[in-house]
Amino acid sequence: VQLQASGGGLVQAGGSLRLSCVVSGNIYPINYWGWYRQAPGKQREFVATITNDRRTRYVDSVEGRFTISLDNAKTTLSLQMNNLNPEDTAVYYCNGARNRFTWANGYWGQGTQVTVSS
Repeated sequence: VQLQASGGGLVQAGGSLRLSCVVSGNIYPINYWGWYRQAPGKQREFVATITNDRRTRYVDSVEGRFTISLDNAKTTLSLQMNNLNPEDTAVYYCNGARNRFTWANGYWGQGTQVTVSS
């Protein structure tokens, strides 16, 4: 399984970005998809996840501002980010895993930088 993330960039506070992650390869074992982020000097953290049956979860800090989605063919994982603030600045990674317990050992995209200026 290969994941290719894109869509990051520089945006002012209050702005929006849409991240995309193109998925290829044998996705059959993958049931759990997610976006994670890592800010400088911090550990990688969960942002949002979605299952094959479209159940979603969000970290409290992005609830109501970010929306995760997965297309029907499971070839593109997206993260719509609205009302961005400087605390959202990080490298964002997409991930595919068998379940919510194995995400750390799942498949990772290469990361895309999001920078929010105040």
